[in-house]
Amino acid sequence: MQLYWEVFLRGYRRYATYRAATIAGVFTNTMFGFFRAAVLVALFAARDEVGGYDLSDALTFIFVGQGLLMTVYLWGWWDIALQIRSGDIVTDLTRPFDFQGYWLSMDLGRAVYHAIFRGIPPFVVGAIVFDLRLPADVIGWLVFVLSVVLAVVVSFALRFILNLSAFWLLDYRGVGALVSGVWTVLSGFAIPISFFPEGLQILARALPFAAVIQVPIDIFLGKYQGIELLGMLAGQLGWALALLALGRLMLGAATRRVVTQGG
Repeated sequence: MQLYWEVFLRGYRRYATYRAATIAGVFTNTMFGFFRAAVLVALFAARDEVGGYDLSDALTFIFVGQGLLMTVYLWGWWDIALQIRSGDIVTDLTRPFDFQGYWLSMDLGRAVYHAIFRGIPPFVVGAIVFDLRLPADVIGWLVFVLSVVLAVVVSFALRFILNLSAFWLLDYRGVGALVSGVWTVLSGFAIPISFFPEGLQILARALPFAAVIQVPIDIFLGKYQGIELLGMLAGQLGWALALLALGRLMLGAATRRVVTQGG
C-alpha cells in the first residue's frame, strides 16, 4: 500500500507543477460555465421547469459539471496508449507492481488536485453570480464526495479500456474521438439527461457514462433520498467494479499478445 500511496502523491504533484495551466484552465472552465448558463437562463425565461429542474437546479448543474470536468477527465488521457505505441509498456509490465493499480493510484492523485484547484473555483464564482443550490447538511456533502470518488474510478476504468485498445488498433484516436463524443452527451455533461426524450433517457441511464457526471450532480442537488440514493451509489460501484474487471481481462489478453509477438 505504501507504493500506491506514493504513486497517488506523484499523480497529485505531477499536475501541481503546472500552475499556469491550472490558472488558465480555471478561467476557461468558468467562462464556459457562464456561456452555458446564459443559454439556460434564456430557456427558463420561457418556462419554470424542465425535466424536474428549475433554473437554480440547472445553473447548479452547469457549475458543478464544470468543476467535475477535469476531476473525472472525460477525454484527452492517452498516457498508456502512448506507452504502447512507443514500446515502453513492456518495461512497465515487468515491474513488480500491479499495472492497473499503479495507474488508478496515479489517476486518483490527479483527480484530487483537479477537484481542489480546478473544481472548486468555477463553482465559487458561479455561486457569487447566481443562486446555486448546496447540499442540505454534512451528510449530503460526504455522500457527494463519495459519489465523485466512484465517478473518478468509473471514468478511469473506461479510459483504461480505451487506452488498452491501442494493443489491437492501428489508430486508437479514432475510437477515442467517437467514444468521447458519445461520453460527452450521454454522461449528462452537455445537457442534463433529464432534458432528453424518454427513450434516450432510458438508454443514457443504462450505460456507465451517467455514473460519471449525471449521478454525482443529482446527488449534490439532493434528487435522491433513502433507498434510491443507496441504489445510485451501488450502481456507480457496480460499474466501477465491472469495468475494472473488464480492463484487467483486457490487460491479461494484451500481456499474452506482447509475449507472443515479442514486444
